[in-house]
Amino acid sequence: MSRDHTKLRVFADAHQLTLDIYRNTKTFPKDEWFGMRVQLRRAAASVPTNIVEGNARKTTPDYLNFLYIALGSACELKYLVSLCIELGLFGNAEARDLPRQSNAVVRQLQRLVESMEREVALERAQKNQDRRPQTGDRRPA
Repeated sequence: MSRDHTKLRVFADAHQLTLDIYRNTKTFPKDEWFGMRVQLRRAAASVPTNIVEGNARKTTPDYLNFLYIALGSACELKYLVSLCIELGLFGNAEARDLPRQSNAVVRQLQRLVESMEREVALERAQKNQDRRPQTGDRRPA
């Protein structure tokens, strides 16, 4: 199955969120460079990266597994953004949009996962239907 991640709105939004996370963590205090800053950046980059890797997989169940990972990373990022805001680690006004962006990516991924879960269920049902012997296909004993 051929898929193109560049046609997915969630990929574009996750990519933009990753760029914004990198920009907004440049000014983090030095004592957070190897703590919260690294964790935020890894979680952010994981979302579009797993969408891309999943799109490269042949089967829908494989694709879905990578979407689950992307969703987990998006949820982690959403939490980390809110934590950093509460801790006062974001020092610029641009960071005010990060919670909205991270919420949007989580919601989009949830919808995509639900859609792919339905597709996997349909594929399995079709496969099971194809395995059943058809009436009139029975051979005499």
